[in-house]
Amino acid sequence: MTQVRFLVLGAAAGGGLPQWNCGCPNCRAARDPASGLKPQTQSSLAVSPDGERWVVFNASPDIRAQIEHNACLHPRALRDSPIASVVITNGDIDHITGLLTLREKQAFTLHATPALMETLGQNPVFQVLDPAFVQARAVGLDIPFSPLPGLEIRLFAVPGKVPLYLEGDDLRLGQETDDTVGVEFRIADRRAYYVPGCGSMPATLSQRLEGADLVFFDGTVFEDDEMVQAGVGQKTGRRMGHMPINGDGGSLAALSPLSIGRKIFIHINNTNPIWRPGAQRAAVEARGFEIGHDGMEVILAAQP
Repeated sequence: MTQVRFLVLGAAAGGGLPQWNCGCPNCRAARDPASGLKPQTQSSLAVSPDGERWVVFNASPDIRAQIEHNACLHPRALRDSPIASVVITNGDIDHITGLLTLREKQAFTLHATPALMETLGQNPVFQVLDPAFVQARAVGLDIPFSPLPGLEIRLFAVPGKVPLYLEGDDLRLGQETDDTVGVEFRIADRRAYYVPGCGSMPATLSQRLEGADLVFFDGTVFEDDEMVQAGVGQKTGRRMGHMPINGDGGSLAALSPLSIGRKIFIHINNTNPIWRPGAQRAAVEARGFEIGHDGMEVILAAQP
């Protein structure tokens, strides 16, 4: 029997929980050990087909702490890492800056779409990734490849936008390009998906997710204007390239009718009320969704 391990390294959106400069109710609670709300690091997922070699999906700024908090990622020799590959799903700061931590002359393969490779290549700071150790491989959309032996995946476009630091006249907001991708895992006759950023749910995406055994999905904000209402920002979730959980066109309504084994929200903003018990979290859980958290592990087993 084949068993693939999915380990949530970071369940929070950019800035983490608590965010360093935020005093919202969630951040205050996350700083209080008595509250029951544990701090969460920034968006990342580790996957392994054998428990020995791992692929990290999105290298967050918190990757050093994430590695230290998960013994399966610790070195097993003087200079060693079980992390054999890194796959990037978009160019956001919370998904790429951890690459700078992985600069210590350690061999791994970096996989990303041509657009994301260009984004990294345009910034000279990423040249610290020594090409003698780090192999950069551009991967086209919907082309199956194996970041590790025994693990087949493919990247597919989802509605998104360009990263904040590249915004100009053309945000490519809501467009399906290789700037923002999801990941499909095929494990024998089973399927899993990782979609940490998604601006809407076109029919092609809902058709793709239908019948999946496991879906990790963008849970950035509960309400589209959540950050505005909280007084911490002026942008809506959709303007940031993230569909809200609640409301018309939200992920709760879009995903609930689909036949999916487990639906887990990840990439959750520090302002999102689903972090704590209450009406919003209860509404999500009543529809069969789970709230991702750091250290959460899911094992997907399939007959070879």
